[in-house]
Amino acid sequence: MKTYKRAERVKHVIQQELSRILQHDVKDPRVKFVTVTNVKLTDDLREARVLISIMGEEQDRESVLSGLQRATGYIRRELGQRLKLKYTPAILFAFDESWDKQERILDLLDSIQHEDDADEDAAQ
Repeated sequence: MKTYKRAERVKHVIQQELSRILQHDVKDPRVKFVTVTNVKLTDDLREARVLISIMGEEQDRESVLSGLQRATGYIRRELGQRLKLKYTPAILFAFDESWDKQERILDLLDSIQHEDDADEDAAQ
């Protein structure tokens, strides 16, 4: 039987609820197409670092982050009402850079593959 820390269980619930809040309740037009990719929650459940991903350009990222920071109080209050925790965690939003890194690695692998194909064609 696996044992999980409480923070792990709460983290998943927070991620689900934040996704719902951002999709359905936040009315700020800057906060569109935001995906909650991960939540890093401290063991004492006092702070949640929310990793997000968006579709768009760099200037869109700054606009989205500004909108999220402006709505943080509302989001935290909604989260507190839905979860009924003793303490509602402070929410810090950050961009999930792993998607960008993954895309960069795939581009590099593609370019290596194309170089290998070109080398094989030249050798024949």
